[in-house]
Amino acid sequence: MFKTTVENLLEAALQEREDLFLIDLSIQGDNQIKVVIDGDNGVLVEDCIFISRAIEHNLDREEQDFSLDVMSAGATAPLVKQRQYKKHLNRTLKVKTDSEKFEGTLLNTSDEEITLQWKVREPKPIGKGKVTVTKEANIAYKDIVEAKVMIKF
Repeated sequence: MFKTTVENLLEAALQEREDLFLIDLSIQGDNQIKVVIDGDNGVLVEDCIFISRAIEHNLDREEQDFSLDVMSAGATAPLVKQRQYKKHLNRTLKVKTDSEKFEGTLLNTSDEEITLQWKVREPKPIGKGKVTVTKEANIAYKDIVEAKVMIKF
């Protein structure tokens, strides 16, 4: 019953703020609630406070003791929802599938796949030396095992 109450409160808060979405919700046996959110425009501290208050202010500590942590997915966390890819257009992603690894710029996202582009040096078709070639790959979401944003400084 406690878990259902928390889920309902979280769902109501996310309906109120449609720019935010849930990445993960876990409730441990000792009522330790952990909420991980992301947003179409990123996540600010104020967004975490909003979600935290929406849950905490509607639960009675006299009835049920609990702890609550609300956090953003983080810059180095893998992308797990399709919705996360859109905000990373034109950024470098490292994507693993069952058979291949790609690292390139995220050019496009659709309902079924993403498009990555990268440059590679290949031998010239005729003569000595190498030439830089631009390559692209369309990768279906269902084939992605892991995708991470590569942070460059």
